[in-house]
Amino acid sequence: MREVSVIGAGMVKFGKYLNTSMKVLARDAINNALTTAGLEQRQVQAAVVGNAMAGLITGQECIRGQVVLREMGIGGIPIINCENACASSATAFHMAWLYVASGMYDVVLALGMEKLYHADKRKSFAAIGSAVDIELMEQMIAEMNAQQAKLKAEREARGEAPAPGGAGESRSMFMDFYADFARAHMQRYGTTKEQFARIAVKNHRNGSLNPHAQYQDVYTLEDILNSPVVAEPLTRLMCSPIGDGAAAAILCASSIAERYTSKPVRVLASTLSSGADHGPDEPGVVPRVVKQAYERAGVGPKDLSVIELHDASAPAELVLYEELDLCGPGDGGKLIDEGVTEITGRIPVNPSGGLLSKGHPVGATGVAQICEIFWQLRGEAGKRQVANPRIGLTENGGGMVRGEAAALSIHVFGI
Repeated sequence: MREVSVIGAGMVKFGKYLNTSMKVLARDAINNALTTAGLEQRQVQAAVVGNAMAGLITGQECIRGQVVLREMGIGGIPIINCENACASSATAFHMAWLYVASGMYDVVLALGMEKLYHADKRKSFAAIGSAVDIELMEQMIAEMNAQQAKLKAEREARGEAPAPGGAGESRSMFMDFYADFARAHMQRYGTTKEQFARIAVKNHRNGSLNPHAQYQDVYTLEDILNSPVVAEPLTRLMCSPIGDGAAAAILCASSIAERYTSKPVRVLASTLSSGADHGPDEPGVVPRVVKQAYERAGVGPKDLSVIELHDASAPAELVLYEELDLCGPGDGGKLIDEGVTEITGRIPVNPSGGLLSKGHPVGATGVAQICEIFWQLRGEAGKRQVANPRIGLTENGGGMVRGEAAALSIHVFGI
């Protein structure tokens, strides 16, 4: 296998683009990436396009990549459409990496794009909720709502405002999954709601420094805790928003990278796997896949300079600290309390603002994480720049089956 480098990256500001087509969003992200790489469209030999939900929102199915790329004049090359829930474009990047690493093509485009926002939020929530085993969905929703009804009664007894609506109606059902994980972590390790909230404070502050972030507001701990309850213990500001967007990366063989840029970013490891049945004392999908990534890259968690991970909720980031082996089981709260994962900390996590602030247009998220690591390692991240980064990691999960991510992709990059 050949060594592969990223030579260009580009994205649009994530947001709510109700009247802007996916063609426009993708075009702008691709052109930004091509400009960074010093390439023309005709030099792209193949493209892999990640998208998850747009078919359910816009009705465009089957040939989304061909439709979008043809509009901007890219055709006559292999174009693969890749759908893998929230990990769609991280998967697209992995496939683009395989194209180059195998020697089949020298220059390949990886694109992530999404149209998720809809005037009727129930349509958006229904699309997101399709990333589970739908034969079990009704049972899952009933169990979630029963649990939240119990917590609602407890909140009302304390004179606190209850969470609105039910799973899949006023909120993504995934927030109920994250809320359940959070409560279990609190019960097992004594983790507090304030520790989850501090992660949201950090990521919103980081997002305020990122011109690509959907939300760029700074919040206090009290603001986070006092925002409306979504699913106990999650408040609205602890949850990633619905949004639209696109992000693109250009990969090429490292042997020719310097034809295009003096600052290529090497792909040290590209991994993709899926969840599997396992015993309670056996590793889940994240520890299993990150172990593979570390081994292939020849690095360990202590070597990491910067991380972009899948913080669809604040508790998800805390749990991932532990699953990525940044700390021991139950010690995730200590990392945020001690400032370890701040931009100025020992292991900066989500300097982009993460999904909480940068936004989570599902099909665009994986490549957007890679864009951030690309900019960080090249020293081009502006006000959110990490000091002297050498090794970066992205972690992107997609969907959920039997309590863990259905798809998971982890990449390691270096300079």
